Amino acid sequence: MGGMSDAAPAPSQPPLIALDAMGGDRMPDAAIDGALQAVAAGERVVLVGDEARLREALRSRRAELPIVHAGDVIAMDDSASEVRRRRDASVVVATRMVKDGSAAAVVSMGHSGATMAAALLMLGRLPGVDRPAILANIPTKKGFSALIDAGANADCKPAYLQQFAVMGSVYARAFYADPNPSVGLMSIGEEEGKGNELAIAAHALLKATPGVNFHGNVEGRDLLAGTTHVVVTDGFTGNVMLKLAEGEAKVLFGMVRDALGSSLRAKIGGLLVRPALRGVADRLDPGTYGAQPLLGVDGYAFIGHGSADAHAVRNALATARKMVDAGVRDRIADGLARLTSG
Repeated sequence: MGGMSDAAPAPSQPPLIALDAMGGDRMPDAAIDGALQAVAAGERVVLVGDEARLREALRSRRAELPIVHAGDVIAMDDSASEVRRRRDASVVVATRMVKDGSAAAVVSMGHSGATMAAALLMLGRLPGVDRPAILANIPTKKGFSALIDAGANADCKPAYLQQFAVMGSVYARAFYADPNPSVGLMSIGEEEGKGNELAIAAHALLKATPGVNFHGNVEGRDLLAGTTHVVVTDGFTGNVMLKLAEGEAKVLFGMVRDALGSSLRAKIGGLLVRPALRGVADRLDPGTYGAQPLLGVDGYAFIGHGSADAHAVRNALATARKMVDAGVRDRIADGLARLTSG
């Protein structure tokens, strides 16, 4: 179909998630398969993209899902600024649905910059937010930690990091069910005076920020150790850390796999430890949460990996629903209001 019904969902229904079914390396197949898995688990999903192509793919699976047509798609090598003129692109149409209230959240595994640009253009910023930020859920020794910013803002001012700390704290309370999450500021030493000008100035702000349980400075090794529940940094540093952690996990598992296949004895041992290693691999899989939230926009927008598979899409949709149900957007708005009033 070309549009959605205007009828409001019953209160007992889960929120409707608009899925950009065209953006990403494995789309639309990964989007469709992930959406079907999510719907089977109780989610409500609408596919946004080329209607004829999506219907044919659904027909081959003997399945049905609601569709909103979008005749264009922003490719990975396109400029993020294209969202301003290409209003029929799938990520733009899906984000517009959040703006007009026909969907509760948008999920895209396509062009990250385009998703951020569409969210800013269509949804705008929450009051008190200078720069929205990407939050990444990082697997740690103690569970998960929230890394913010993970790539939206390469250059930051101290006030931005203060806002990131508020948003990350709200997220951790709602998503990790942690009543008093600790917040660490990424630096090159634990001492208060360590770091560049940004870190030193931000440290002074965070110490006096209401609603933030400030731990102090943390170092790179503290992220995976789970020293704090939230780690705040600029988007350049955060993205480097995120990509390093993902790459290191792949390299280490590759080394373990090679070692376990190096001899007959190693192969026998590998069979014994395989279940345990599979559990570790699942924890380190970027698809565990599927997509990362863009916090600070006036709505719910989620950015996934361009290489996402159906598993990641399904989990991204579940993450989106959990955040909507928890009212994270409104909680962030309240936290920022206290920050500006204080």
